[in-house]
Amino acid sequence: MKLASLKTGGRDGTLIVVNRALTQYVKVSEVAATMQQAIENWSDSAPRLNAVSEALNAGECDDVAALDFDALASPFPRAYEFVDGSAYLPHVERVRRARGAEVPESFYTDPLMYQATAAGFLGPRDPVPVVSEEYGIDFEAEIVVVTDDLPMAVDAEQAAGHIQLVGLINDVSLRNLIPAELAKGFGFLQSKPRSAFSPVFVTPDELGDAWRDSVLHRPLLSTLNGEHFGAPEAGVDMQFNFAQLVAHAARTRPLGAGTIVGSGTIANQDESLGASCLAERRMLEIIANGKPETPFMAFGDRIRIEMLNTQGQSIFGAIDQVIERYAGK
Repeated sequence: MKLASLKTGGRDGTLIVVNRALTQYVKVSEVAATMQQAIENWSDSAPRLNAVSEALNAGECDDVAALDFDALASPFPRAYEFVDGSAYLPHVERVRRARGAEVPESFYTDPLMYQATAAGFLGPRDPVPVVSEEYGIDFEAEIVVVTDDLPMAVDAEQAAGHIQLVGLINDVSLRNLIPAELAKGFGFLQSKPRSAFSPVFVTPDELGDAWRDSVLHRPLLSTLNGEHFGAPEAGVDMQFNFAQLVAHAARTRPLGAGTIVGSGTIANQDESLGASCLAERRMLEIIANGKPETPFMAFGDRIRIEMLNTQGQSIFGAIDQVIERYAGK
């Protein structure tokens, strides 16, 4: 099934079930008012929501409405926890190689992960507000999963059973602020503003054979200002699958229902498939030519991130955002 949130209903939106064609929806307040309420009671809400989904796709629902992507919040307008990994090591290898550094051996056995901003997420069609172009504005096309409640110290096999939803994210980065923050030795803060999720999140069974071994096996498409930017294969070169990432996050603490775990920027060893962020393209230019040629994003630039199924249909809907100068209070 496919789930989304309308912007109405307060900070946490209004939960809706969306049809597979991404053209219609029904409200499901009798099951759960919000996505967070649904995931917190997943064993009860999931079968009921799935029944609505089946009826909607069969044309058997009343009170059906046309889906307007501009009316959607991110599926989780805010979350209790968002941790983002960096599971595609070709991305890490290129970034470090461009500055003459080696990848530590531990990166191949111990996932990279940081605590990300979760207090609010932009809607999938909302502009991205930034104070200054000098910050080095970048997009990052990634995949995320959402868990129900799971206990501390689960192994990867156990963690796999707690992955209940899958979606996309534009993990916005301010690249020129990152070096000074990382030099402090305490991680990201100002360099990671609010990001945006795809219009809908889907249950793993909705992905069919594309979801195998806790990995999503489809290309992730990025288009910048209407031009193709990259389509790396998400099912290739993922050093740690989502079950391993979830288990890593839960090693010393339980994870509450609605925890969001990110894959990190999708990247392949095959450079011909393109990149999922500007930083990686710039790193390849540095490696090849000694300096970057591609600029970071400017006000008015548009980024579109989407994943299609084998029939060419959008799975999650597209993240489609314009960079906008922050207008202040």
